[in-house]
Amino acid sequence: MQWHADQSLPLLAVSRAQGPWLYAPDGRRYLDGISSWWTNLFGHSHPHIVQALRNQLDTLDHVMLAGFTHEPVVTLSEKLSVLTGGRLGHAFYASDGASATEIALKMSMHYWRNSGRPEKNEFICFAGSYHGETVGALAVTDVPLFRDAYAPMVRGAHVLPSPASSAPLRALDALTVFLEAHHARIAALIIEPRVQCASGFAMHDAGWLSAARALCDVYEVHLIADEIAVGCGRTGTFFASEQSLDADGEGWPDFICLSKGITGGTLPLSLVLSKPLVFEAFLDDTMARGFLHSHSYTGNPLACRAALATLELFEQLDVLERNRAWAQTFSEALAPLAAHPAARDFRQAGMIWALDVDTSHSDFSRRFYREALARELLLRPIGNTLYFMPPYVLDEAQSVLLAQGALAALDAALA
Repeated sequence: MQWHADQSLPLLAVSRAQGPWLYAPDGRRYLDGISSWWTNLFGHSHPHIVQALRNQLDTLDHVMLAGFTHEPVVTLSEKLSVLTGGRLGHAFYASDGASATEIALKMSMHYWRNSGRPEKNEFICFAGSYHGETVGALAVTDVPLFRDAYAPMVRGAHVLPSPASSAPLRALDALTVFLEAHHARIAALIIEPRVQCASGFAMHDAGWLSAARALCDVYEVHLIADEIAVGCGRTGTFFASEQSLDADGEGWPDFICLSKGITGGTLPLSLVLSKPLVFEAFLDDTMARGFLHSHSYTGNPLACRAALATLELFEQLDVLERNRAWAQTFSEALAPLAAHPAARDFRQAGMIWALDVDTSHSDFSRRFYREALARELLLRPIGNTLYFMPPYVLDEAQSVLLAQGALAALDAALA
């Protein structure tokens, strides 16, 4: 959250939640069209996840993961590795997305140090990128609102043109030229595959990441895929990075960061998947060569069990296939909104929809948010960008309500 007093946006109390609905103490309800900041993939209080948590609470609530292990964390790690075809075979756990970013950055830098190349300690990010708000994550975040207030604490990364710009080939050329000149100092580049969410849902083609992977191979630079927002089926495949693989299933990033939807929005959990070569660089009896990063709740059994229940739902409900069909239906429902005179650049990637609103209202996002709430919808634009990231469980009536309510809210906000 951002700690910011704004009397025009009073706090909205929520007393309970079920499916796609949030309920206020006064009985009003709100359709959660953004999955509570992109976390509740299967809506709120899904019975399968709730029951898994109850069962786990009866056996093991928590144990430190230093010198110990437990079945949920082992099984979860194995299942995630299988989803990468075994290419990323190791998982390191934390509690939130920004921590996953920090882990990946630290692990990359430490890998090069352990490999006898300590000069490789700088990072590349892209214009408009967002990777979290802790100090290390801010170093690779190019959103001034979040970064500038803490700039004295931040060691900045190299910011290159984004593939989501109007000139993706020029962005690739810029990356090529930069790596050719500076690769000896670069540990890794970090990117949000397919969609830069927090900077306005700028989207780029999956082929761009494939080309970046090839450059990283040539110049010995790690590729970190921040899938905190875009993973877990959001862009149409479980990992967004899958869309950039070659016909043989090769081309995976060196690191994948996951959080948000991995527990279905029930408990905080984040993790970093890495390739075996990275893991092997830390296998040593010398403490200084070990990866030095600790969280008290690393690999919490309850959070891991929620993640396992979430993965089970993907299998049981054939979620990815169902989402492909539902996305087509919802896109059709959004057609009147996309055709609105103030709408610009309607775009979609899997289960993410966005458009920009041409308006002179400097407070458009607040105006729209209020009008959406008045129509029982939770939708929060980012600046002038209106987006939808609904849970994967909406029925036809709820889909129509979301699409038609958003159109009515837009008209009201622009009035």
